Amino acid sequence: MAKKTTNKTTKVKHKLRVIPLGGLHEIGKNMTVLEYGDDMIAIDCGLSFPDDEMLGVDAVIPDFSYIAENIHKFRGVLITHAHEDHIGGVPFLLKQFSVPIYGSRLTIGFIKNKLKEHKLSDSTLFEIEPGQTVDLGCFKAEAIHTTHSVADSFAFAIKTPVGTVFHTGDFKVDYTPVDGSPIDLGRLSRIGQDGVLLLLADSTNALRPGYTRSEQIVGNSLASIIRSTDKRIIIATFSSNVHRVQKIIDIAVENKRKVAVSGRSMENTVNIAQELGYLNVPPGTMIPLKDINRIDDSELIIITTGSQGEPMSALSRMSDGLHKNVHIRDNDMVILSSNPVPGNERDVSDIVNALMEQGADVIYNDIAETHVSGHACEEELKLVHTLLRPKFFIPVHGEVRHLLGHARIAEQLGMPRKNIIYASNGDVIELSRRTMVMSKEKVSAEPILVDGLGIGDIGNAVLNERRDLSGSGLIVLAAVFSAKTGELISGPQLHTRGFIFVKEYGSILDEARAEILNAVDALDNKKRGMVEKTMKDTLRSYIYKMTKRSPAIVPVFMEV
Repeated sequence: MAKKTTNKTTKVKHKLRVIPLGGLHEIGKNMTVLEYGDDMIAIDCGLSFPDDEMLGVDAVIPDFSYIAENIHKFRGVLITHAHEDHIGGVPFLLKQFSVPIYGSRLTIGFIKNKLKEHKLSDSTLFEIEPGQTVDLGCFKAEAIHTTHSVADSFAFAIKTPVGTVFHTGDFKVDYTPVDGSPIDLGRLSRIGQDGVLLLLADSTNALRPGYTRSEQIVGNSLASIIRSTDKRIIIATFSSNVHRVQKIIDIAVENKRKVAVSGRSMENTVNIAQELGYLNVPPGTMIPLKDINRIDDSELIIITTGSQGEPMSALSRMSDGLHKNVHIRDNDMVILSSNPVPGNERDVSDIVNALMEQGADVIYNDIAETHVSGHACEEELKLVHTLLRPKFFIPVHGEVRHLLGHARIAEQLGMPRKNIIYASNGDVIELSRRTMVMSKEKVSAEPILVDGLGIGDIGNAVLNERRDLSGSGLIVLAAVFSAKTGELISGPQLHTRGFIFVKEYGSILDEARAEILNAVDALDNKKRGMVEKTMKDTLRSYIYKMTKRSPAIVPVFMEV
């Protein structure tokens, strides 16, 4: 008698794949993908600003190639907070794919404004509240309130088929935040008790001992400075720091001062925050920037962008004497309520010097407590690790030194080194309930450069050409050939830009023309291709011999 058989569906077990597309070995461009089977989500979608070598580039965004390859299983993006390095890439993502974006009310408000600028629909944006859970395929993401330098920031506890992944976003442990709503440490503790498989945590301040100071410190310091002077006050700060803007407005009201704002991003922030109820401005407090000259200096505060020395920012234009409405004078006090982001120190220093040369009294964080960080220092990181008690850990959001420093903190707390992975953008980390390993697979995570309307069409070759042009200028080599015989009938003519001052050193160009003609005359083979090559090579070698410079040579060959 044959045995009776039953058909049982075999449940395929997949590995959870964690794939950072940005935010590792760098400050900015934060984006991390989680993938399990037929489901994929991303956490954040930011941008970074170009460094000095990226001439003409406006922004740098993550590489979306891997998402494009798997768009059929992409369920959405969770946004931790409203800073550019976490939301700046969203418009570029939505230009390619219509995918859901989830974030807090203020974060979504900021993104809506960005989409309006890009002429994109905001129909895929969804507001969520702290404690709310979002179902994204096999992922269930709970939003948890944290404190940071922008209001309405989230961490996410994401339940996956193999365990809970906790992503801190950018955070600090501020027990006395301006809005009176500290980080939800109780919820972190309960999540830790239930078990955390993997922690992904902000590493920006991992090398700083102790605790990050409370935002209240800045408010008290600014209040003291403003009370002590009758000068016109200009305060430069991050436009996204709504809590600090609120504090400045409160101090202005207390000291019977009017407030004007300068800079497009600051104006946008104030408008959005007021509309959503995150900024309380008493009637009659705000005045248009064009009306500031009607107000006595002792009754005015101007809040402006440009605290990082950005070349086209409002504060930069003030320091250069190019601002339409604000002209720096002796009776001005300028307060920089920020610290320079790494790489911006020189730009900020130049602006401080320019402002002082125009007579302003400049106060910055080395002189008074005008800024505190929004990122957790060593002891706060230890607290979060201790509450969550993760099995595995991947430090994120930071340069190499920050990631390694954060890894050392985890080791000091007793986590085995084998349970910590120091990763790079494009790495694929695979997790089961018991293991975490670095896959041999790598995905494309090259920085994508945005230049005007062009996205990704600027590569190393173009950047190298731009560096050459900025370093030694260019020479246009023009000549006319016969369409019938191919013979040279006119030229060469040489025109330069950024190479030499022709009125004083034009003899070099005359000599170069003579060298080119001699070289062409000496050719046995005077076919057009050979003549063109000889002209370019002769010009290049002669210019280098005479000047030790290598300008870009742009040939313009025509025929008649």
